[in-house]
Amino acid sequence: MSSYIQDQYPRASSPLIASAAMGGFSGPALATAVSRAGGIGCLLKIDNIKTANPSTLPIGVGFLLFAVSLDEAIAVISRHLPAIIWLACPADERDFETWSNAVRKAAPASKIWIQVASVAVALRVASACSPDVLIMQGAHAGGHGPFPGSGIVSLVPETRDALDREGFSKIAIFAAGGIGDGRGVAAALACGADGVVMGTRFLASSEVDMPAEDFREAVLEMSDGGVSTARSNVFDELTGRNIWPSQYDGRAIAGASYKDFNSGTSLAEAQSRYANAVKEAHKGYGGEVRAAVELKPEGEIVKECRELARLYLDRVIKSL
Repeated sequence: MSSYIQDQYPRASSPLIASAAMGGFSGPALATAVSRAGGIGCLLKIDNIKTANPSTLPIGVGFLLFAVSLDEAIAVISRHLPAIIWLACPADERDFETWSNAVRKAAPASKIWIQVASVAVALRVASACSPDVLIMQGAHAGGHGPFPGSGIVSLVPETRDALDREGFSKIAIFAAGGIGDGRGVAAALACGADGVVMGTRFLASSEVDMPAEDFREAVLEMSDGGVSTARSNVFDELTGRNIWPSQYDGRAIAGASYKDFNSGTSLAEAQSRYANAVKEAHKGYGGEVRAAVELKPEGEIVKECRELARLYLDRVIKSL
């Protein structure tokens, strides 16, 4: 971790690991456990935090720009003063600038993290918004993101070079997407990242909020993640109410609904089967999943990834 990053996040240990702000999963327990382990915990909402803090709240809070009104978000930010404001998924890229300006007025001490998925957008956002961190989301990330995308092994180095070339060397880069353990952390750092964001890995933690226990089991039983998950709009279309702008799709388990649709089942039939499945006690995650890690406490995951990353980085250095 560079001295600049260490100065900006003095509570964090090196290498810096942040938990993703995951809708429906990232609760106060998860964010707190990550932060206590020397990482940076992030929430997508802070409804469960009841009192305002006189100083900066030592976690990050993320906002899906297309889904939240700016006025409502600023009211929350002004009350709680999160250490980090994470901006992602605007309906229009220009919303990043509008939000960044409003956040700086409401919470001058808060750091601004902006999530993007291409070098071109990173450069435009760097120029317009001057974020503290650019989260470069690779195509292997779970959940939603803009498409098309690329892997972090190519995305992060190219972004770092472009930012440095254009005079934005003080903007930090965090890598996100496909990082599941310390080896992935080490690889991201070697590519030029200042830190990493992990989301899916924390779905196997004991602190994460789960829609159903069968969901956790489905995550734990997954293997060969590169081919047992897929990116598609169909995951959002299954509910019959896709709220996401057209430039975003999502990566999820390639379960029965996805396989049905890809084999020629009509969307209407796939939606009907999905609707029936989610009425069951397992919420669609039991049996054939319609909606290969060990379950561990959140803090232990952070520490284990950090130690393994150091081990592999030391191994690389010794091999030179």
